[in-house]
Amino acid sequence: MAQPFDLSGRVAIVTGGNGGIGLGMSRGLAAAGASVVVAARRADRNQQAVAELTALGAHAMAVEVDVRSEASIKDLMRLTVERFGRLDILINNAGTNIRRQPQDMTLDEWNTVLETNLTSAFLCSRDAYPHLKGAGGGKIVNIGSMMSIFGTPFAPAYAASKGGIVQLTKSLATAWADDHIQVNAVLPGWIDTELTRSGREQLPEFYGRVLGRIPDGRWGEEQDMAGIAVFLASSASDYITGAAIPVDGGYSSLGI
Repeated sequence: MAQPFDLSGRVAIVTGGNGGIGLGMSRGLAAAGASVVVAARRADRNQQAVAELTALGAHAMAVEVDVRSEASIKDLMRLTVERFGRLDILINNAGTNIRRQPQDMTLDEWNTVLETNLTSAFLCSRDAYPHLKGAGGGKIVNIGSMMSIFGTPFAPAYAASKGGIVQLTKSLATAWADDHIQVNAVLPGWIDTELTRSGREQLPEFYGRVLGRIPDGRWGEEQDMAGIAVFLASSASDYITGAAIPVDGGYSSLGI
């Protein structure tokens, strides 16, 4: 009987996989036996991530990719299949944020966030689809946010993009169920990453407010994202699709 969490022989692409949540998920996939493609912009950080994953015993490679570019995404898929022969798992994690009140946000800023966070997930999923179908099925994991649930005055584009991630997830899940492709979203809570650290510097009072609401009593860490990645990438989740799962230490469950 196959082990439900064993990813041996599987090939995964993780966009934004060279740091933060993406690297935490990449570590989990590698530890479970998957080959991992780290797909992100910065070559130096990509290579650092690949070295770390290789040290865990995984097959890994880096691809510089601009997730706002159709051509770059097509190259990512081609290079992955050329190297590993297949694609089984796609984690759409690449993201950015521009913190502005709505009245102060320019259209270019809005488009940058929406294209990086939401449009890229659509493009990567669309171009991964024939490879996943050809492999007999696969897994797509889209990274949402607490902003998929709650609004915020200082990140309207980010919140809109992450709300859109949940609806995109449901649409892809229903469209590709017959192809045995499960599509789910993960909604991270407040995770200690480079992106959130910069936010805490800009809004120092925010840290205490958030911490006081988390029942688990701490901000999340990168390694807290490894388990959910393995679960949703493995056969253990074959009957779960279209779901949006918070990983937030109970933040979204607190009703006061």
